[in-house]
Amino acid sequence: MDLKTFESLVQSEVTARRYLLKACRKNGPCRCLRCEGRKLYRLGAGDGRFRCAGCRYTFGVFTARWLAQMRLTPRQWLWVVKLFELEVSARKMAQQLALSYPTALRAVTTLRRSLVAGTPGGEELLRGEVEADEAYFGGKRKGKRGRGAAGKVPVFGILERGGRVRVEAVRNVTAQTLLASTVKGVRRGSVVYTDRYQVYDALMFCGYRHLRVDHERRFSRGKVHINGLEGFWACAKERLIKHHGVSKERFPLYQKEMEFRYNHRHQDLFPLVVKQLTRLVPKLL
Repeated sequence: MDLKTFESLVQSEVTARRYLLKACRKNGPCRCLRCEGRKLYRLGAGDGRFRCAGCRYTFGVFTARWLAQMRLTPRQWLWVVKLFELEVSARKMAQQLALSYPTALRAVTTLRRSLVAGTPGGEELLRGEVEADEAYFGGKRKGKRGRGAAGKVPVFGILERGGRVRVEAVRNVTAQTLLASTVKGVRRGSVVYTDRYQVYDALMFCGYRHLRVDHERRFSRGKVHINGLEGFWACAKERLIKHHGVSKERFPLYQKEMEFRYNHRHQDLFPLVVKQLTRLVPKLL
């Protein structure tokens, strides 16, 4: 979203609320939040309130949605989304919006949780030419790095060339773990490119054409390389540096944010993030 359009949205609380109400109505509500009845009456003059004809429960458009998890005004929420789109850290966001740091951090955490919850289960399998690799995040810089480094979180990623990427924090990098992640995410018959890590050797027995590149000799051999995924890892690590440390509890949220940004790299992120923020919060969360 260009700045001129954004400025028109945040010129007042009225315009900001109108924009969020419109986004919420696109996401429902189609059922009562209490009894799940479908017959609803709209109350007031477009103020966003509904009443269930069955149980008589009255609720607003924002009720039970992600943006209702915090007491921010519609205008503040739109500013949070815009600064999040621009990858401004929570600390700088707090300064620019005159919020406390805990409030700003909670706001962006809510955004990231909405992105994770909005990722549909059972996504279409990656296909064609796919790169697979693991990376290690966190820990101290001194000492051993990469595989076997202490205090680091292993993350497994698969990238469809010209398409999407999927990343997942894993407990370990054993053959059983990495193969399970590959099988559930990549269509059989696809070409899978990896480095020479031995755990990937079993891919040929799982219905894939497996080609490897030896990084001790070269980084590519024609089409045999994992440069796309390694570029994603480098970009993700560079972006995480600005946060000056991420807790293990919040790290999965950050990794899914990087996945979301990559998979929508050719789209306008602002309306996409607003769409996730205005979804109903899943009951299991």
